[in-house]
Amino acid sequence: MPKTIYRPEYAVLVELVREMRLEAGLTQTDVSKQLGVTQSHLSDVERGTRRLDLIELRDLAGACGVSLADAVAEFETRLKKKRTSAKR
Repeated sequence: MPKTIYRPEYAVLVELVREMRLEAGLTQTDVSKQLGVTQSHLSDVERGTRRLDLIELRDLAGACGVSLADAVAEFETRLKKKRTSAKR
């Protein structure tokens, strides 16, 4: 099994993370300050080169005004859409 950052699902997750931040009207610097990490750390997350764990995802979603449950539900919806469009 490949590492998660190399799986297609991870690309969907990092796209979602970036979009949550942008929809909240926040910069990487804004979010990184809230989370107590560097802007380059958040940049690595959004580029998919740094793996997020569940706690980090919860914190990041919260910083963007999104609950973990809503973020996961959106992630699952996007995966389902991706699978459906790939079958066509």
